[in-house]
Amino acid sequence: MTKIVIVGDVGGCAEQLARAVGSFMDEPDTVVIQVGDLVDRGPDSPGVLAFVRERLEAAPSRWIQLIGNHEAPYLGGEPFWPEPLGEPEAALLRSWWLKERLRVAAAVRTAEGEELLVTHAGLTVAAWRGLGAPVTAGTAADLLNTRPEELLWSYDGPLWAEAAPVYSSWLTDREPLPFSQVHGHSTIVSFPHRRWMCEERIRQRASVDWQARHTVTRIGGGRFLGVDPKHGTRGAPTWAPLVLDGAELLV
Repeated sequence: MTKIVIVGDVGGCAEQLARAVGSFMDEPDTVVIQVGDLVDRGPDSPGVLAFVRERLEAAPSRWIQLIGNHEAPYLGGEPFWPEPLGEPEAALLRSWWLKERLRVAAAVRTAEGEELLVTHAGLTVAAWRGLGAPVTAGTAADLLNTRPEELLWSYDGPLWAEAAPVYSSWLTDREPLPFSQVHGHSTIVSFPHRRWMCEERIRQRASVDWQARHTVTRIGGGRFLGVDPKHGTRGAPTWAPLVLDGAELLV
């Protein structure tokens, strides 16, 4: 058992990342999972990559780095961001991908026994079925980490799917959620305006921690935990990682 710290999208905000995880890195039994979107939008994408590189080189077993859609164009996906990274930063991402230091998914079991699949954007019902309908988070993460190309680069896949449609897919299909999920990429609220941005049937099932910038939506016997703080270009004024004490890393 250990402490697992799940960090939402960083988006080029190096100072915010360093502050968020700095104290945890001194704890030898702590593992950080970062959900992707390290780069773009914020002021210091090279600084974010340099920070993560130090952690991956110093203690690779304590930093699990996932891929987000903003890393995807450098690893086989279509370019979309108008300000591409410099070649040294792009080459660093490619090297992590080749060495499998970048993953698509991770799986965690909480102290209470709940299994959580961690991806950048979450799995819709269709994406889950495309994987063969795995019944455990660990199996789903294993399958995603084989990098299924068609699913990986799809706009409905685990790098691109929007939170509200992901949740709606499970509500509409009425398929029991086989395991809970943690994701970044998008959210069902506007944190700056404290406003909901989803349909009523999702809102009825959801709660928000406005300070930490987390959402929890309960669907089909499980839950979706959203951890994208929506830093924008300057960084969120307040936010926090999701901290799971006494948890176990499954993948």
